[in-house]
Amino acid sequence: MFRGKLVMIGTGFVGSTTAYTIMCGGLFNEIVIIDINRAKAEGDAMDMMHGVSFVKPVNVYSGDYSDCFDADIVVITAGANQKPGETRLDLLKKNSAIFKDIIGQIMKYAPDDVILLTVSNPVDILTYVTYRLSGLPKNQVIGSGTVLDTSRLKYMISRHTGVDARNCHTYIIGEHGDSEVAAWSITNIAGMTMEEYSAKTGKCTPKDLEKMYNQVKSAAYEIIDKKGATYYAIALAVARITACIAGEENSILTVSSVFDGEYGIKDVALSVPTQVSGYGVERIFEVPLSKNEMDGLCSSAKTLRENLEQIKPSYN
Repeated sequence: MFRGKLVMIGTGFVGSTTAYTIMCGGLFNEIVIIDINRAKAEGDAMDMMHGVSFVKPVNVYSGDYSDCFDADIVVITAGANQKPGETRLDLLKKNSAIFKDIIGQIMKYAPDDVILLTVSNPVDILTYVTYRLSGLPKNQVIGSGTVLDTSRLKYMISRHTGVDARNCHTYIIGEHGDSEVAAWSITNIAGMTMEEYSAKTGKCTPKDLEKMYNQVKSAAYEIIDKKGATYYAIALAVARITACIAGEENSILTVSSVFDGEYGIKDVALSVPTQVSGYGVERIFEVPLSKNEMDGLCSSAKTLRENLEQIKPSYN
């Protein structure tokens, strides 16, 4: 199923870079950019359209919420920025209030089968808020989740082993944030577990794995400290999610979605390996995790649920 129209809400670093990356992918023939700063949205659209001769035919233009009326996917990157030294969860109260207005505006016009893709942080909490405010079925509300974190871990493993990152199979699960969990028990290279790979090569020892996990957890903070924001890699991650939906790939991605009993977890959004199709979330896989990983996933869910309790009036 070809997803012809994508609407991007927010033209900050993440929104504009993501819109550009999606444009270059050639999967959508119409991209609408919406921002409270209309002039910025118009400037971004003009800038992109001046390169239209280099990509597949596409119409990129600035608009307003009424342009959601026939949207296939709405990507939400708007919200307060994460400041140096500020955790994702610190953004909670500011962005939940912003989302109440954004989702209300989108749902005035969007079709019943629209897919909402939340990218703004804290993404898991805002994915759940989006689900509650939109009234859409669970499968049509997705967060970018730990798709980027998983890519970061693949990169770390690749750099450590010299194996192509595309052939390092691993997942970061749980919260996109401080309580995220590296699923080492289901990580493999060429079908070998990390234990087997370490026995054969001397690499990927428990100490190495712990170092890589910590590097993934601190990556965003380090980048923000150095340049103020992260946007290139998350743009690629979001483009990958939208391509999966547009192409009905049924690919496995660690998007954030609302759980309904999987792993014994309910009524919270977080990330595990998930089958993503043209209808959004096709299936949440209950993969065999180690006890420590399962405990970490449940702890992550508990942390998110506690934070949701603090903003309950914003989505009830």
